[in-house]
Amino acid sequence: METTAGLTFRDATDADVDTLVALVESAYRGDASRAGWTTEADILEGQRTDPEGVLAVIKSPDSRLLTVERDGQVVACCQLEHRGTYAYFGMFAVSPALQGGGLGKVIIAEAERIARETWGVTEMHMTVISVRNDLVAWYERRGYRRTGQMTPFPYGDERFGVPQRDDLQFELLVKPLV
Repeated sequence: METTAGLTFRDATDADVDTLVALVESAYRGDASRAGWTTEADILEGQRTDPEGVLAVIKSPDSRLLTVERDGQVVACCQLEHRGTYAYFGMFAVSPALQGGGLGKVIIAEAERIARETWGVTEMHMTVISVRNDLVAWYERRGYRRTGQMTPFPYGDERFGVPQRDDLQFELLVKPLV
């Protein structure tokens, strides 16, 4: 466990699955997500993740699901996955009630440090739904750059949500960690 800015970072365990699913869902889907600015409720309905998906990240030997606590309460999480010379950053969720206060900046910086020091990677990669201009801009302010490399949204696979528009795709964002 590591502590930064009053936050405790630790790897998720099986016992965290339900809490983390609820956190991710609250940050991205439904009316609860509208309390924060990362909501996808206007472009996607349905689930963002499920217990099986979260458990798979926890169990993967090349992956860590960082759980972030403040005062004993889970307030955020993010996935780090080792992929050779780079790490993949995903499943980033901050409790909607705490969004906009600088917590995300601290968490992503710590995740980058952990990936660099643990795996010696030189880049962090992530994919973001390309129409999420506010979110892409936030990552650009953290040093990520748009690559223009797109991946189709998995239309028809409700494990990723129910799209409310037909122009969704993922864009690869990359940041050097050296």
